[in-house]
Amino acid sequence: MSDEARCEFARSGAADGTAGGRSRSPGGEGRPDRRATLRATDGVRIEAAYDRYAGPDPTGPGADDPGAIVLAHGFSGAADRPALRRAAQVFAQYGAVITFSFRGHGGSGGHSTVGDREVLDLAAAVRWARSLGHAHVTTVGFSMGGSVVVRHGALYRPDGRGTGDAEHTAAHERRTGAQPHTAPPLHTADQTGQTHRTDRTAHSAHADAVVAVSAPARWYYRGTAPMRRLHWVIQRPVGRIVSRFGLRTRVHHRDWDPVPLSPVAAAPVLSPTPFLVVHGDQDPYFPLDHPRSLAAAADPDRTELWIVPGFGHAENAAAPPLLRRIGAWTRARSATATAAAAAARHDGARTTDG
Repeated sequence: MSDEARCEFARSGAADGTAGGRSRSPGGEGRPDRRATLRATDGVRIEAAYDRYAGPDPTGPGADDPGAIVLAHGFSGAADRPALRRAAQVFAQYGAVITFSFRGHGGSGGHSTVGDREVLDLAAAVRWARSLGHAHVTTVGFSMGGSVVVRHGALYRPDGRGTGDAEHTAAHERRTGAQPHTAPPLHTADQTGQTHRTDRTAHSAHADAVVAVSAPARWYYRGTAPMRRLHWVIQRPVGRIVSRFGLRTRVHHRDWDPVPLSPVAAAPVLSPTPFLVVHGDQDPYFPLDHPRSLAAAADPDRTELWIVPGFGHAENAAAPPLLRRIGAWTRARSATATAAAAAARHDGARTTDG
């Protein structure tokens, strides 16, 4: 199965050049600049939104493409939930921001597989970021979204290799009854309503840096009361009814088969991609052995672990100072990658001239 994603942009498009600039949404400071409907490779419709870079130096180095930050929410979150919108507004000071709702959440289609096929949703969002002109893309995931960004980072590699790009994808990503979906060429609509065809192969789904916030290291953890309640919600028929109407989250009724790669098993595959693990010492869901296990499994030369005093769990508990600290980390990685790419181009030009 191809790991490409079909993007159908519903309201405004990408043809007007969005990889820079400070203009904010005409609808208000808290609203995204544009919205889109993406389609994952298994056909599930994914709602997404884009916030332009709103940093303090629109003419400084890297302002033409400050990089994009793709935010992956936790279970029962959505693109328009206040906590994720607040995070998007903070991160927009450090790069363009894409938010989206995982399958079964918000205005997206399908049913949640609680971190399994959600890698396809994230891949669609990353491809959209690159189609908008962003060469450097950082994925930032919270809780369930944190497990997804780690698995996505292992499954989609910049060199085309990884645990899920070849035979593993064909066999392992066909679970939960979904069928492979062959994506047509990408079509976007500009502000005039004209449709433009884009070569999809130019848009890779890999992440250039990965941030996992409040993420689990392993599956089926029931060591805390909140996680025992969550397992009741996702594994019992009555729990799924409660989730659908109480949490506005539609959960798939089938168990994982096969069980997806765990975050701690995916972490070693991330290198050389920079990897940041962020966890609170007051997290009521996952104790500190989870972030420590993730960091220990990853490449020590490319991994950082932040244990944040007083921080609880995921986007709902992430205060602006912590979000700004993470944003500065993503911006620094983007600037480093941009400088390295420019140096490589310069060296290549000198070699050619010589």
